[in-house]
Amino acid sequence: MDNLWAPWRLRYISLLKTKPKGCIFCNMLAEGKDKKNLIVLRSEHSFTVLNIYPYNNGHVLVVPNRHVRDLGELNKQEREDLLNLLQSTKELIDKALKPGGYNIGINLGKIAGAGFPGHLHIHVVPRWGGDVNFMPVLTNTKIISQSLRTLFKRLNDANKKRH
Repeated sequence: MDNLWAPWRLRYISLLKTKPKGCIFCNMLAEGKDKKNLIVLRSEHSFTVLNIYPYNNGHVLVVPNRHVRDLGELNKQEREDLLNLLQSTKELIDKALKPGGYNIGINLGKIAGAGFPGHLHIHVVPRWGGDVNFMPVLTNTKIISQSLRTLFKRLNDANKKRH
């Protein structure tokens, strides 16, 4: 294959030219537009948002509301809330997508791979048998099998059924 068409990436490329001011996560909270920002769940001190540059289908970020760099900066209540939301997020993804497993992790600092090193966030990456094919190996290209808007709707529908 010579070309892999991904017209949705034009928005990402355009945004790289005009980097938003401030923290992307803090901006999402201040804006208060969950559907637009793909915020799937909220708790008292945290929220879950779709990763718009996913490693795999269903990749989400669980983020504390307060702008902190490290787990040690969260108070006990915020840490408990963050982990409780992580568990609720995993349960929601289980219900909606039925993955075979997960990669869950935190990158602390730019050197460790944090794309937004100033605001702590937890990556939740659902995994399925066969979700890694020849594309990443041969072409350094990852195929994401579902659009973000479709995934957002699917997670929201599953969340409504939980309550």
